[in-house]
Amino acid sequence: MDSGIFCISLDFELLWGIFDKVGTKYHPNYFKYTRQIVPDMLDVFAKNQVETTWATVGMLFAENEEEWEQYSPIHKPSYREPKLSAYEFVKKTGLKPEVHFAPELIRQIIDTPGQELGSHTFAHYYTLMRGQSPDQFRQDLQATQKISQEKFGITLKSLVFPRNHINELYLPICLEEGYTQARSNPKSWFWQETQHEDLSKKWFRSADCFMPVGKTTSFTKDEMRVYPNEPLLIPASRIFRPISKNNKVFNSVRLSRIKSEMSYAAENKEFYHLWWHPHNFANDPIQSMIELQELMVHFQFLKSEYGMESKNMEGIGKMVRNVELKV
Repeated sequence: MDSGIFCISLDFELLWGIFDKVGTKYHPNYFKYTRQIVPDMLDVFAKNQVETTWATVGMLFAENEEEWEQYSPIHKPSYREPKLSAYEFVKKTGLKPEVHFAPELIRQIIDTPGQELGSHTFAHYYTLMRGQSPDQFRQDLQATQKISQEKFGITLKSLVFPRNHINELYLPICLEEGYTQARSNPKSWFWQETQHEDLSKKWFRSADCFMPVGKTTSFTKDEMRVYPNEPLLIPASRIFRPISKNNKVFNSVRLSRIKSEMSYAAENKEFYHLWWHPHNFANDPIQSMIELQELMVHFQFLKSEYGMESKNMEGIGKMVRNVELKV
């Protein structure tokens, strides 16, 4: 590989991503700001020629409740804990367009150069939770592909598992349903088995934002898992954590750490994969966008100094498979 690669993937979900944690107890402006931020992010990425994968919950593709029902699969996830099901949540609360649907934003993503529309499953599906089945997961993926193809003419190629729950037994299903690459978790132990959370994992993940307590976050082509019956697994490097309004030192240190890791990847011709949720920026939209601009300036420096390139997940997948074919 002749240069380092900078990849961004975003988990675009609105309320579908946190309904089982917050219910209806969210500030009305939170998702209002999120919807306003998405076009601003797209503008920043376009101006800096930064490719990004927008892993989007399939339910956001719908225009209204009628269309949502039309594309929802027959066999829905039968979690032992019903509160994890988006369908059960809707039965209790109903649907609100401002937090449940976003087809106009998806069209903007598609229309922006370098942006890949990816999948975050149809119903923010948890593949490691008890009660659900492989067939239910397959139908969820099929629902997403169907609404994407019929509404936007796009077959989705990249997948991000909700809550980073990766069921390895389901990987062949992903490939069979059209997904040629998926995001995997960072290499460090505290990012493994994310369905089993404890205080030690959370503490180490937080500490790693300030100092290196885990493994090197960038990775080489050889560290990407390539098997004939599975999608290419592209490791995540780091989550871009939300701004803390009360701790400027935290904000400065975590941003410097990301820049340092990007520099290491550029200098050593490795991959660096940054991810976050667009709604994370809603805590402090103005300052969050300032920080994103800082990262873009740093990327431009690394591009000029070391030839670092920007690629979305689909671009990395094509690149790695092309290398494999040549070998």
